[in-house]
Amino acid sequence: MAQAAGGTSATYREVLGATGALLPVISFFGRLPVAVIQFGSVLLITRTSGSLATGGTVACALALGQVAMGPVVGRLADRRGQGSVVLCCSLLNALAIACYTLGALAGLPTPLLVALGVLAGATVPGIGPLARARGVALVRRGGADERVVNTVLSLESTMDELSFVLGPALIGVAAFVGHPAYAFGAAALLVAGCGTAFALHPTATATAVRPATARAPKEPRARRPRMPREVRLVRLGLVLLGVLLGGCGAGITALTQKLGQEDQAGLVYAAMGVMSAAVGLSMAAVPERFGLALRWRVATAAAALLSLLLIGTQSMPGLYVAVTVFGAVFAPNLITGFGLTERAVPGERLAEGMTFAASAFVGGQAVTLAVAGRLAESHGPAAAFTVGSVAAALAFGVALLVKAPAAPGVTPVAATPSGSCR
Repeated sequence: MAQAAGGTSATYREVLGATGALLPVISFFGRLPVAVIQFGSVLLITRTSGSLATGGTVACALALGQVAMGPVVGRLADRRGQGSVVLCCSLLNALAIACYTLGALAGLPTPLLVALGVLAGATVPGIGPLARARGVALVRRGGADERVVNTVLSLESTMDELSFVLGPALIGVAAFVGHPAYAFGAAALLVAGCGTAFALHPTATATAVRPATARAPKEPRARRPRMPREVRLVRLGLVLLGVLLGGCGAGITALTQKLGQEDQAGLVYAAMGVMSAAVGLSMAAVPERFGLALRWRVATAAAALLSLLLIGTQSMPGLYVAVTVFGAVFAPNLITGFGLTERAVPGERLAEGMTFAASAFVGGQAVTLAVAGRLAESHGPAAAFTVGSVAAALAFGVALLVKAPAAPGVTPVAATPSGSCR
């Protein structure tokens, strides 16, 4: 046990040696604003408009803006490099969040708030998925093996989990102290400052594609390599995992309200997130022989089974126990999904692949929050939890169709058209 722990610590040191100790800190605080605006939008708009329905509509519009533009940001980062793309998006996103917040405080009509929400979501710089792509490129460039690559993905998923624990906490503190808008102001400053630092960090060139050689005027432009079938299957699985989390989120909110403990909803989310983050860090210790396809089948099967615990939960102690146990399987699902994406996508489309995977997950979650929320209001919390459980079972079905990539993903710096799967 001690030897395994020592090996895992050494692997994390190797990752930090490739990225530098500062980059994970910058990327963590750079992705924190996404968690703040996603979780805080309902509270902000509901507080300023007096309508929960309006809050849900605007929050869904914000998430869908992010889903629609996330892959575009990734594609631009692949073609032009992360530095200029992230810098532009970070500054635009800071301005968009400020306008969105001021619009909410001014009590603008719902259509205008929806438009501002879409803008705030569409300009998100995608630091989380781009940090994954950058970290993988850095360790691959150093000749690292698959265990080190998996450690990068474990670290990134853990930071995602922690950001979605701290984000709602910041919103809760701001709402308690004065107004949710305070947290949105902090989010605008963070994305401007940390987004700029992430864009200008020396590692920003790690995923840069080598300049194309000059071609004759009549020579046809080289076609981009197509995404393999496995990538599309993994995206579908991530959509279903987003549905699972969205159903759980709606069920948690509905059950805490039903029990008269709505103030504890944030703490319940935090319990799930902390457990997920802890297990995510430990994923670096999983042996390489336990392949990605098998990991995903086990993880999705565990999610489908453990989500059944939530359906029958009727008390706050039971809810805390159920979500904590369930949280143990969530990070392994996301880490493995991103790992399969990294292995299967063509190297020159790595950032696009990562941002598309993240958008698939966020899209499934956003739409389900609205639908499952209505189900919970009409039929109780168990209905929302059931939606998530069914999605987990379908995700397991998708995982059975996914085959492990034949070889590690190619290095973005020296990309080749390979990337097909068995």
